[in-house]
Amino acid sequence: MTINLETKVGDIVLAWPQAMRYLEGQGVDYCCGGHRSLREACEAAGCDPGQILAGLGGLETPTADAPSSRDWMDASLTELLAHIEATHHAYLRTELPGLEALLEKVLGAHGENHPELGEVFDLFQALAGDLMPHLMKEEQILFPFIRQMDAGVAAEACFASVQSPIRVMESEHEAVGAMLVQLRACTDGYSVPADGCATFRAFYDGLKALEADLHLHIYLENQILHPRARMLEAALQA
Repeated sequence: MTINLETKVGDIVLAWPQAMRYLEGQGVDYCCGGHRSLREACEAAGCDPGQILAGLGGLETPTADAPSSRDWMDASLTELLAHIEATHHAYLRTELPGLEALLEKVLGAHGENHPELGEVFDLFQALAGDLMPHLMKEEQILFPFIRQMDAGVAAEACFASVQSPIRVMESEHEAVGAMLVQLRACTDGYSVPADGCATFRAFYDGLKALEADLHLHIYLENQILHPRARMLEAALQA
């Protein structure tokens, strides 16, 4: 695939999964902003589009640690849903309580000297509070509907089209993406202060890993699952 500054970021990552690591490191949004051109995504991140394009030029050979290296466009939607639930939903249910416990310890030990932790606490609580109901809505409403369509079964639901829950999910993804941007900003890119203890470091490392997982999670849904579900519904209705 030949890319230029007008290529959509989501298309770049779809063709080159190894680009995720690079874009992640540069702060370029490839999940919620996957519909943007590379130029637009770079400008939104405050990066030089030409430099990012040049950096991507060296990523044509897949790296061993490229995330989501499987071609999910080739898998069934049922397989993709199973992967999202077993990998990303399970991760959130495990990691969020652990991170909350770490945050309480860090806030108790360092809150007086680091008032920014108050903002981190508020953002983390809001993020977790949004994510858990979001997972439930996906697992109880959207995903079963897509599974029925994938099986060729006439799906029944309280909504007329899969477009309706997808719009809700993508709106909630945008809100999560915005909170991740705020978390990165108020933690100075998850930089542990000089007086930070091992627990402080573990918490910030955990936040950084959470951000990376959520970016990949949202990318799989916004850029692969949702478009394919729309196409499947249109084909079934034809």
